[in-house]
Amino acid sequence: MNVTPFDFQPRTRIVSGEGVVDRVGDLAREHGARRVLMVTDPGIVAAGHAERARHVLESARLTVTVYDRVRENPTTRDVEACLKVARAAEVDSIVGLGGGSSLDTAKGCNFLLTNGGRMGDYRGVGKATKPMLPFIAVPTTAGTGSECQSFALIADDQTHQKMACGDPKAAARVAVLDPVLTLTQPRSVTAVTGMDAVAHAVETSVTRGRNPMSLLYAHSAFRLTHTSLPRVLDTPEDLSARGAMQLGAAWAGIAIENSMLGGAHSAANPLTAHYEIVHGQAVGMMLTHVVRFNAQDNDTRRAYVDLANHSGLCPQDGDDPIEVLLRRLCTLQEAAELPASLAACGVPHSAVDVLAEEAVGQWTAQFNPIPIGVHDFAQLYVAAMDPSVPYPSGRGFGRG
Repeated sequence: MNVTPFDFQPRTRIVSGEGVVDRVGDLAREHGARRVLMVTDPGIVAAGHAERARHVLESARLTVTVYDRVRENPTTRDVEACLKVARAAEVDSIVGLGGGSSLDTAKGCNFLLTNGGRMGDYRGVGKATKPMLPFIAVPTTAGTGSECQSFALIADDQTHQKMACGDPKAAARVAVLDPVLTLTQPRSVTAVTGMDAVAHAVETSVTRGRNPMSLLYAHSAFRLTHTSLPRVLDTPEDLSARGAMQLGAAWAGIAIENSMLGGAHSAANPLTAHYEIVHGQAVGMMLTHVVRFNAQDNDTRRAYVDLANHSGLCPQDGDDPIEVLLRRLCTLQEAAELPASLAACGVPHSAVDVLAEEAVGQWTAQFNPIPIGVHDFAQLYVAAMDPSVPYPSGRGFGRG
């Protein structure tokens, strides 16, 4: 067996369990915090989580400044607004409390506060030259896995195109996974963030950069998420299932950190930019089509089969493992009550060419397990317009 070379260095301590948010003050003090910036959003404030976290931090004798204006899919403007608050308070550490948008805004602020410049200066990997402030991530959703990644996904305020800004120094020192914090999520948020976590697990299991370490996390993440998401949707108060979803999302975040994502995320980002389709919904709609496309390649097909086998999806004699995997993904989409087609989301056929041109330029496209070009993305969007239409044969996909 050939072992793909890899370089694995865990950067984030994970503290998981019911009520562990009450440890965030002590954890911050362990990293030398005195003046903390807490980055969160209005929904988290309304749910009471921000006040609870603030009380915990202040009980640890820390001075707390709150930035609570995070918006979904944060842009450079959001980061700059957060930066202004951080500078005025002269903070020495940051706590991100909320979903991926809050965590990404906190990371983006950390880049600019410590290294200066603009977010575009950090697009790519390893562009920060100076140390960054200690950052603690407290996710209140189970989806993005941002708590275990060194990337901030920030959209340009003018073009709305997402920039992936990554640096090892941006990773959270600690991720605090408290499933109790996810109980206040609306069902719709649970659904879309859950599908995002599922998609992360599936894509990281086949990317060009996959390796024994990333596969360990990707397979575990998929098993946790595909079995727990229906339970959480059916029984929202099930803390065991919510804890499993949080852990699955974090595991998938570690897999992303070590192998990146692929075509489904590349196809999803333009849908969010142009039609404001929530990211988890967009990636969920595109995922099955990208799996079919990638499975035309024998090595990638075997990677999907390994994912199914390691994740408790056991095909019966005569079943095609790829079809079993696809049926499971469709079942999850149905359980989440998310639209099955782009047409149902108001995306017109006339948009396909523009969407395909933008999708091929997304950073994650280069990590897809097989080359994926403009023509391929156009075919994928057409297939997603109406899933009842027969899917293009393998010969229908180009390499251009």
